Amino acid sequence: MLELVKAGGWPMIPLLLLSAIALAIIIERLWTLRRKAVLPPDLGKEVRAWASRGKLDPAHIESLRATSPLGALLAAALDVRGRPREEIRERIEDVGRHLVHRMERYLNTLGTISAAGPLLGLFGTVVGMIKMFMVIGKSGIGDVNELAGGIGYALICTATGMIVAVPALVAHRWFRGRIAEYIVAMEHEAIQLLDTLDTRPLARPAAANPAAAGSAPPPAQPQAAG
Repeated sequence: MLELVKAGGWPMIPLLLLSAIALAIIIERLWTLRRKAVLPPDLGKEVRAWASRGKLDPAHIESLRATSPLGALLAAALDVRGRPREEIRERIEDVGRHLVHRMERYLNTLGTISAAGPLLGLFGTVVGMIKMFMVIGKSGIGDVNELAGGIGYALICTATGMIVAVPALVAHRWFRGRIAEYIVAMEHEAIQLLDTLDTRPLARPAAANPAAAGSAPPPAQPQAAG
């Protein structure tokens, strides 16, 4: 393995660095984006029970905010629970954008690695071929077997770039899909909480109230002149 790295030349150094960075990002995102860390089971049901019983003191809300991204989203809705429904939805959408940005942390870097890996590998191959043709220009073709071996070594960078890029690309797409799934589930929980909070009765017009109409005093009858 060390011989292959040496044969690839100095362009192998950035490729090895990219592979180490990609591996670190994949491990970190796998740990951070665990389902129970983002969407703790039964958390939404528990928060709806708090809301229906009126147990919404600031300590409960702050502890909810620190649990998970879902808890932070539901806590944002509870912070403005006394406002109209549209304002609560706007707060949820605003906080949701920040949470998505937090969950997508490092994914742009991972996507960049998946795109840059093959290019760096191709660059290393081109550098190796240039060196070989410069040698050929000075001393001739010489041994054909040695030339073929040199071409094989020059292609090491291309192969290494693909080895780095393919796992990074697969992981990038998989994390994107997982975050999209989490977003849908979090929106569903937020809507259910909104339905629980929205318990305001609808006001009816006074003219449509039969009890109010029946309680009006009858008109006075004119008295006959005696």
